[in-house]
Amino acid sequence: MFKMLTKDMGIDLGTANTLIYIKDSGIVLNEPSVIAVENRRGITLAVGMEAKNMIGKAPANIDVIRPLQDGVISDFDRTADMLKAFIEKAVSANKVKNFRVVVGVPSGVTEVEKRAVEEVVRQMGAVEVYILEEPMAAAIGAGLDVDSSDACMIADIGGGTSDIAIIALGGIVAATSIRYAGDKFNEAVIQYMRKRHALLIGERTAEQLKIKVGCASIDLDENGDEIIESVKASGRDIISGLPKTIDVTNRDMMMALQESIEIVVDGIKSTIEKAPPEIAADIANTGMMISGGGGLIHNLDKMVEKRTGMKVQTAENAFEAVAAGTGMSLNDIDKLKVYANTIHRG
Repeated sequence: MFKMLTKDMGIDLGTANTLIYIKDSGIVLNEPSVIAVENRRGITLAVGMEAKNMIGKAPANIDVIRPLQDGVISDFDRTADMLKAFIEKAVSANKVKNFRVVVGVPSGVTEVEKRAVEEVVRQMGAVEVYILEEPMAAAIGAGLDVDSSDACMIADIGGGTSDIAIIALGGIVAATSIRYAGDKFNEAVIQYMRKRHALLIGERTAEQLKIKVGCASIDLDENGDEIIESVKASGRDIISGLPKTIDVTNRDMMMALQESIEIVVDGIKSTIEKAPPEIAADIANTGMMISGGGGLIHNLDKMVEKRTGMKVQTAENAFEAVAAGTGMSLNDIDKLKVYANTIHRG
């Protein structure tokens, strides 16, 4: 009876996007972590992509909220409302009341923040909640052998945090969580466009520029010349105050993202410095994996490789690695209890 009612699920409750993995079905939901609320009556108008499309365009009576900031819950009630809508969307059978959940959280969150996440999920009807640190979830999702005595290393660059960890024997040996990731990359693009081109752009435009022409370094052609690509970006001219459209190149984006990428590289280096010598020797042999949406910036793996001297590769399922890892970990509950912080509630 319990099995009939149970829908085990993994949740990557991210600052930028929420992904839900249902056991035996894979990833069934991938939506922006955004909720739109009618502020006078407190009524939820939209969640996910529908709400994200309202950012920067909503009238005064509608608040468009990102209830998670820097990897943690900043608005508890709105996170609960958003997550409830997502779970209902992901689980078509509304009869499901009892389910086990694994939630991915950044490695730097406090016990209080973990409890807040657990409380939100428990309100949805979960009977068991496992809190799994995101780098561990990403490593499992990316196919790394986290139980081996040979250490593996992963950098999960999400929307709110970059979580870097070295893992061996089913546990995190050394970790660094920096609240500097995709959102900060977007801010860097906005600031660059303002200073370099006197153009005010919004967060969504900055994100699109980052996705389309963002890069850590520029590819060269067979003659050794830079391959320049460009896209059009629209915003408001700071000087005239009028709408303006300009061409933005991958060189612009490389310049805009340079400082942000340096911060992530420094986080990777400091994680290696925390590791015991034997572990560092393993990493020198095996290299490291990059995951997360921020890890998809063009040539980021090559830049990290150049700066650290390690072998670096980007996970094939970089964007979905944490969600996949939370779901896959449910296949072996005994191992999951070793990997995770377990919270049982009846």
